[in-house]
Amino acid sequence: MRSLKQLTPLGAIASGLVAGLVGTACMDTVRFVRQRRSGGERNVLRWEFAPVPTWQDATDPGQVGRRLIEGFTQRKLPDATAWPISTFMHWAYGAANGALYGVLAGSMPDPRWVYGVPFGALVWGSSYVTLPFAGLYEPIWKYDARTLAADLGPHLVFGAATGAVFRLLSTTCDTRQTHSTV
Repeated sequence: MRSLKQLTPLGAIASGLVAGLVGTACMDTVRFVRQRRSGGERNVLRWEFAPVPTWQDATDPGQVGRRLIEGFTQRKLPDATAWPISTFMHWAYGAANGALYGVLAGSMPDPRWVYGVPFGALVWGSSYVTLPFAGLYEPIWKYDARTLAADLGPHLVFGAATGAVFRLLSTTCDTRQTHSTV
């Protein structure tokens, strides 16, 4: 008889949330470095937490958050909420995708970090499926290959980092239960 360690569902979700936050930070690091190489002068904090003065300037995650909140409350949000909601939604989207990864990878007997790479591609692709329906993106075929590749790269980094952190957490945390197998 050998002993097999497996994450509990809650442990997989918690580890995935943390991994998704780290993955988001890694994805943003790639984007920040690109911004600097193309002549941008903002430091990392001013870039990451750049002001969003109006809803017209809000990011796509911010726009989704705005629609969710306005739809639920039936009230128009003021421009002053564009920055905090955009920032929150960006990080919440990464964490939520990390939690989803945790559920998927946590159900595997031996989750390897490399499984995060195709997951990052899946997250990227899902944006090009869902956001056109919301009117926030054009259909994927309207973008050139260079634009798509530039957007895909950071998502692959997100996936790889999320997979690596999840792997690390799933092998070091006490969120596992032991099952005996014959």
